[in-house]
Amino acid sequence: MTKPPKWDRHLILAHLRREGITLSGIAKLYVLSDSGVKNIWSRPNEKVERALADFIGVPVEQLFADRYPKQRSRILSPKYHPDPAVCKPQRNAA
Repeated sequence: MTKPPKWDRHLILAHLRREGITLSGIAKLYVLSDSGVKNIWSRPNEKVERALADFIGVPVEQLFADRYPKQRSRILSPKYHPDPAVCKPQRNAA
């Protein structure tokens, strides 16, 4: 049993070249911004990530493993924090 490949930009580009398509071709095929597709290595773009994963036939979480799972909420709420004392509101001393 072989391990699945660890995808990086070089392996993704090599796979695209083997299929005979470029990043500009992906942009045209999926009706995406050409600059958005070319900046995928430095700027996360969920639409482009999903388009590349769809074209290659790999789950987006596997293709861009360092970017997934997405963490959207960064607000600490006492409702979800294991230690509510950490999230207590501070009272102003008068």
